[in-house]
Parts: sequence; structure tokens; C-alpha cells
Amino acid sequence: LTGAQDGSVRMFEWGHAQQITCFRSGGNSRVTRMRFNYQGNKFGIVDADGYISLYQTNWKCCPLTGTSPKPYLTWQCHNKTANDFVFISSSSLIATAGLSSDNRNICLWDTLVSPANSLVHAFVCHDSGATVLAYAPKHQLLISGGRKGFTCIIDLRQKQQQQLLQSHDSPVKAIAVDPTEEYFVTGSAE
Repeated sequence: LTGAQDGSVRMFEWGHAQQITCFRSGGNSRVTRMRFNYQGNKFGIVDADGYISLYQTNWKCCPLTGTSPKPYLTWQCHNKTANDFVFISSSSLIATAGLSSDNRNICLWDTLVSPANSLVHAFVCHDSGATVLAYAPKHQLLISGGRKGFTCIIDLRQKQQQQLLQSHDSPVKAIAVDPTEEYFVTGSAE
């Protein structure tokens, strides 16, 4: 699965010389992150306009009309930009990271209710915007990185910020959690 600067999202398969489908054509907002859910049957994209779109990966079920498959859900999760997201547990709960004018830059969303009512909780952290997210399922922790180099640890059970760490002097661009969830590593723009 590829996402491009021109906003296009294309799927390729090993052994095929060309794309097997185009989920979103060029001319849209820049794709900032794409992720598959844990089961691999859905994926989502977030873009520079603050939108998230969720798709089914069963592209073979789409009619061969030449039209792009449509997302089953799209909504604006941040009013300035969306930089990252993660599927939480069952894939119906999603956390997003971005930049909103009200500083609610980390948000939890329930995809089973209408987009107008889907905001479960918003966290006011990373005043210049959140750049990246990681999810530690065993401990129910959300780890976010921000533009000013801070890393925030959020306890999803209690829906509260646990810790704020100055990890870097530049934007946090990557977070990885080890399989045992004892450690996490951050990488910066430097």
C-alpha cells in the first residue's frame, strides 16, 4: 500500500507489474500516514487536511468498473492537519495525532457511531501539534510524540496523561514499542 504527496493511495501485490487497485486518486491532500488494522482486513489513511478515511481491503469485491473503491468512513479528526493514527484493540476505536486550533491534538474516536458523535476523548497535549503515535496494547498506553520534542504517555484505561518527557530538541518522528512493552524508543527529525 502506498500513499503519495499528490494524495493518491495505491495497492500493489508481489508478482504483479502494475498496481492492483487505486483507492484514492491524485489531486487530494497529501497522505501523512497509512496503517492496516491488526486483522489486515481494513486500513486507514490520514492527510494534511486533517481527515481520516477508512477502507476495506477486500478490493476484489469491487465491481470492475474502473472507479476507485470508496472509503466506508471519512471524517475530519483535526481541523488543521492529521499526522498519524493507530487502531486500538478491536479496530473500532482509533486514536489520532495532529494539530487542532483548540490544542486537542490527540483524540480517541469510536467508529461505530456517527462521525458527529464519535469523539470519545480529546487530550490537550503537544501545543504545537502531535506528530506520531504508538499503542502498547498490553498496558493500554498510547505514546505520542510532538513537534517540540516531547513524548507523552497516556493511560487509556483512565483516559489521562501519565507522563510528559522532553525526548528531543526537534520534532519526534518515530516511536517503537518493544514486544514485551518494557521499553519504547523515539526518533527525532535530527
